[in-house]
Amino acid sequence: MKILLVDDEPLARERLRRLLHRLRPEAVVIEADSGKAALAVMAQDDPALVLLDVRMPGMDGIEVAAALDCLPAPPAVIFCTAYDEYALEALRHQAVAYLLKPVREVELARALATAGRVNRVQLAALSDGELPGRSQVSSQGHRGLETLPIADVRCFVAEQKYVTAFAPQRELLIQDPLKDLEQEFAADFLRVHRNALVALRHIRRLRRDADGSWSVELDGIALQPQVSRRHLAEVKARLQQA
Repeated sequence: MKILLVDDEPLARERLRRLLHRLRPEAVVIEADSGKAALAVMAQDDPALVLLDVRMPGMDGIEVAAALDCLPAPPAVIFCTAYDEYALEALRHQAVAYLLKPVREVELARALATAGRVNRVQLAALSDGELPGRSQVSSQGHRGLETLPIADVRCFVAEQKYVTAFAPQRELLIQDPLKDLEQEFAADFLRVHRNALVALRHIRRLRRDADGSWSVELDGIALQPQVSRRHLAEVKARLQQA
């Protein structure tokens, strides 16, 4: 069994390694000091379990877990946090394995026995609380796990079973349903069609075409998503407020 420790603090990783050596002496323990490094290790070593720090510079633990959820066979996840006991108890209601830092052996043993895959419902519930939401979307493809910052995304367009995130000089096919993306990023993205969300801050203008239809011009990409009659009034209202 391979176990991946992800924490930007070397002392925290060292403590977990010692505890795991006592509780799971047969396990192969590997380490990563950042969320980005963790995804690289996942692609190479495919651990069965990840002990994941929540607060890390750059890509945090919730974002890493969301990326892992895109894998064909995601690992079990145990989150590690410096929250106090009151906050930790609230997080436990989400049915996610959590450990309070500094990790105690008895708590780690219990978490190892109950750890499981973190699903999108749990991740959404965590993001609705005090934990930060995703700053990027991810996809597992033939080139491995790829990510795209939300700040770069101009629009999400749905076709058949998949959604494509469009950014300047880049596209990423993701598995997130458009409805879920609309709810998660409601503050920054606007529904303009049943199959399209556009980033408000990247809209150049609302354009009326020669045939009377409407479309949205976005900076940085050539694609101009169509605006349906159903959504036109709301789109105009949101743009006037911006």
